[in-house]
Amino acid sequence: MNQVKEFKKFAVIGAGPVGCIVSGFLASGGNDVTLCDIVPELVQTALDPGIKIDGAEELEQKVTRGLTNVADLANDPPEVIIITVKATVLHLIASTIADFINDDMYVVSWQNGIDTELVLAETLDRERIIRAVVNFGCGLVKPAHVHMAFHHPPHYLKELEPAGKEAALKIAEAFSKSGLPTERTESIIDMVWRKSIMNACMNPVCAVTGLTMAETVRDPIVFQIVDNLIKEGVKVARANEIGLGWKYYPYAINYIKTAGDHKPSMLVDIENQRRTEVDFINGKIVEYGRQAGIETPHNLMIRALVKALEPK
Repeated sequence: MNQVKEFKKFAVIGAGPVGCIVSGFLASGGNDVTLCDIVPELVQTALDPGIKIDGAEELEQKVTRGLTNVADLANDPPEVIIITVKATVLHLIASTIADFINDDMYVVSWQNGIDTELVLAETLDRERIIRAVVNFGCGLVKPAHVHMAFHHPPHYLKELEPAGKEAALKIAEAFSKSGLPTERTESIIDMVWRKSIMNACMNPVCAVTGLTMAETVRDPIVFQIVDNLIKEGVKVARANEIGLGWKYYPYAINYIKTAGDHKPSMLVDIENQRRTEVDFINGKIVEYGRQAGIETPHNLMIRALVKALEPK
């Protein structure tokens, strides 16, 4: 395998809030950035007048180029593909990438949910895959305009196989140089679960109630559901020997309480009549609970309520 050089050419699949943040920061760091999304308006606006980020971070930046078809990346292949779309479409994205990926290209799963990297690994070479965990909250105000409600760096990533370690280090370096402080960690599964338990308690509760994160925290009755979901997620993680850290519960409560008046992505999906990622968040806690013999009534309940809303 060739020695990994510094990465400068990136493609970001998904022009939603996360994709815009990643694209904007990478482009502002002097990288070549292609933004790809099936919605032409999202891509065109990112090209001109450019991506605008406000809130916890301030940035205005144009991307290098835009595409509306992932397959077109084959015409001018990037060095790193960052996937920021919903986990529900990972199989489709992976099958398209499989047609043109080469031994010098890497794919980063930069999204919410548990085991998203394993979905990619069903189609792509495991040595090409890197998993990332992000620590910011954001929402799309309008095409290419993102409000970042909070930003709690660093972000974390790790290769799926040891052969990808050098690439992971270089990608983390590129993110950090661009203003998104990122570290390679040996404990990416722990980091995924630390983030996912918080997603599992806030996202679906907001999706079902229509409340923002701050409104959920301020409502003492609704917050009881959030608290039970956190405790249940912690119990499942520990039963599966996931390392959360002994002070995780107070950390999670404090993190949630500083999230601000923000609509999480699952609520936005319900409002826009889109399929949610609840199966990759609460559904995975249920799955791993069953594996360890732990009952998960709160996650079963909230997942069922979100699934009931999806068809509407």
